Amino acid sequence: MLQIENEIYEKGYKYIACIDEVGRGCLAGSVVTCAIIMPKGLLIEGVNDSKKLTPKKRDKLFDEIVDNAIAIGIGVIDCKIIDKINIKNATKMAMLQAISNLKTKDGQGIEPDYLLIDAEKLNTTIPQSNIVKGDARCHGIAAASIIAKVTRDRQMIELDEKYLEYNFKSNKGYGTKDHVEALLLFGPKEIHRMTFLKKILDNNEQMAIL
Repeated sequence: MLQIENEIYEKGYKYIACIDEVGRGCLAGSVVTCAIIMPKGLLIEGVNDSKKLTPKKRDKLFDEIVDNAIAIGIGVIDCKIIDKINIKNATKMAMLQAISNLKTKDGQGIEPDYLLIDAEKLNTTIPQSNIVKGDARCHGIAAASIIAKVTRDRQMIELDEKYLEYNFKSNKGYGTKDHVEALLLFGPKEIHRMTFLKKILDNNEQMAIL
């Protein structure tokens, strides 16, 4: 899991920011990204693609990663911007936002000199590598995925208190059966991505006509 980072360090780079996103395929809520700079050579046991971890394990690793990270930056792009510029562009925007938000625990900003990004290629002058399935191959990207996932899940749990009928605390805004059923019964709210709902809502209208 450290091989990719070590190869970059060997080229003389000092601050490698690893970047991942969460919430790309959701019907509701923001897309959240994390950029993280971890100490050279540190391997935290259990760090892996956040989707492969239980919520309890993610929460535990979240605290351990935050305690050890040199710097962390979060990017958040809401549903209105996602609808306006599409999810791919919104994800890239959130990633660039996370990079610009990189700060140490004492609030000092850090500009990375190299980027390791899960799949995406960003419009930046900072040298970068784009790693397919990076959250399963690269320790830093996996750590970023955990921070982004826990951050977004906590956002959706807060939204659940406002929109109880959608069960966001359970489905986190993804298109689960209970979420879709609630959408068809109660209609979309301001936190829904309308461009993601067109097919669901159109099918429902056609069924109503039949």
